[in-house]
Amino acid sequence: MAFHCRRLPRWYSSFNSGRYHSFLSSFRFSTINALSDSSTKEPSLNQTHNQCNVDEHRVLTELSDLFQLSHINTTFPYPYKESNPVKQIESRDVADFLLPEEKLRGVFLQKLNGRTAIERALSNVRVELSIDIIAKVVDRGNLSGEAMVLFFNWAIKQPGIPRDAHSYYTIIRALGRRKFFNFMIQILHDMVKVGIKPSLETVSVVMDSFIRARRVHKALETFENFEEFGLKPDTESLNVILRCLCRRNHVGAANSLFNAVSGKIKFNPVTYNIMISGWSKLGRVSEMERIVEAMISDGFTPDCSTFSYLIEGLGRAGRIDDAIEIFDHMKEKSCIPDTGVYNAMISNFICIGNFDECMKYYKELLGSNFDPDLDTYSKLISAFLKSQKVADALEIFEEMLAQGIVPPTGSLTSFIEPLCSYGPPHAAMMIYKKARKYGCKISLSAYKLLLKRLSRFGKSGMLLNLWDEMQESGHTSDMEVYEHVINGLCNIGQLENAILVMEEALRKGFCPGRIICSKLNNKLLAANEVEKAYKLFLKIKDARRNDNAQRYWRSNGWHF
Repeated sequence: MAFHCRRLPRWYSSFNSGRYHSFLSSFRFSTINALSDSSTKEPSLNQTHNQCNVDEHRVLTELSDLFQLSHINTTFPYPYKESNPVKQIESRDVADFLLPEEKLRGVFLQKLNGRTAIERALSNVRVELSIDIIAKVVDRGNLSGEAMVLFFNWAIKQPGIPRDAHSYYTIIRALGRRKFFNFMIQILHDMVKVGIKPSLETVSVVMDSFIRARRVHKALETFENFEEFGLKPDTESLNVILRCLCRRNHVGAANSLFNAVSGKIKFNPVTYNIMISGWSKLGRVSEMERIVEAMISDGFTPDCSTFSYLIEGLGRAGRIDDAIEIFDHMKEKSCIPDTGVYNAMISNFICIGNFDECMKYYKELLGSNFDPDLDTYSKLISAFLKSQKVADALEIFEEMLAQGIVPPTGSLTSFIEPLCSYGPPHAAMMIYKKARKYGCKISLSAYKLLLKRLSRFGKSGMLLNLWDEMQESGHTSDMEVYEHVINGLCNIGQLENAILVMEEALRKGFCPGRIICSKLNNKLLAANEVEKAYKLFLKIKDARRNDNAQRYWRSNGWHF
């Protein structure tokens, strides 16, 4: 007797072959029972076909549950609580859970042929487009240069998107970071064709992108061709390219350009100070003195910036005594040392490890008419932490906060990182708590450093509290965070909580590494929890299979 059943799609088995085979086995078993019970009366072909459709519909219904998010109410033992409970929700399209920029980037994963097809697909994406979303699309991900330009050309035609210099600056900066120089120059020329004059900031991004990639000749060529973009090579534009060259340590090229345009473009004190700062980084005292003499002969008087670069350059050359002499004679030249000059002196003594002199000039700065700035405190704190003088670093950190100076996210992470490389995590937690008290924004990298350190020392209570505070501040947990939490719970024997965290990670689509999974499994086996270890093994196995399937889908253009 033949059953005319439609075959299941092949991708169902690749998604979760284990559950599919179990469902299929139950389907076959129910069919055999139906056949055995029909010995007295053979069913008609229509009845058999309807029964097959009913059983197949049941199989497909159970398989569709794999695409729905669900949450099982579980009582979590103290002190663990689920970080972001997943509420019971109705079945929705997977695209509803993606960010706007992810939806737009997903169009290019579909490998559509032709510009028209891609633009049509982009127009069908339900996203409220803005400049911020455009920046997120082109700044992140791994789009090619051609895809970035195609997307931008489509986006600039959409209503609500201004066609101005700021919009073009967004795509030019993104192309420069990814080193798509041909497309970057193409966009710059397109910008001029539509009648938009590039700003000096936009052109500086172009030149800096070339210099960062060590294509100095292309940057100089761009400066020479300024008139093609509606700009003139004047003093301000010259200062921009000189600053880019000196910042990237191409001081020789900057000096050649400086000598080549001498007499053609008028210099100002900023021009001379940029050149002095470049030679100062290299400790070339003779070159600094030559620029200072040219500056004075041109009718300009050295200012505090000039002296700060001279002092710092002398320090790099090992001539600390000469730097002190210049500092002491500044007042005689009617130039009162400002914060930058004091920072240069502090930096010189940090280089030779003389912290007593550092604190001496720091206290002189406090007693002067100028206040310490972020650079002052960052130099002192970083130096103390590098020398493992933790108490002094904490004292300076408290003084910085008392002065109302809030360190940016990157500076705060640089303070926490060395403290998480040696010793217990107490000092790092002190900096974290004080920074949080004063409203400092903590980066996800800093949270990961703290979680890793607390995990190593088995501070589970502090670890879980920090995890909660991390999520309250707006950061979401990723696989690395889950691994640190699970590792910390395993180190102190809280296996029940470790299992719950592992299950939460699996539900959210994160499959921790094999080392963490093996560690938890071995801990469970050592505690004679064989059944729990086996159940967790099956869940991890399914999660890893689904993760591999998802990677396969993405590689073939399926965006989930």
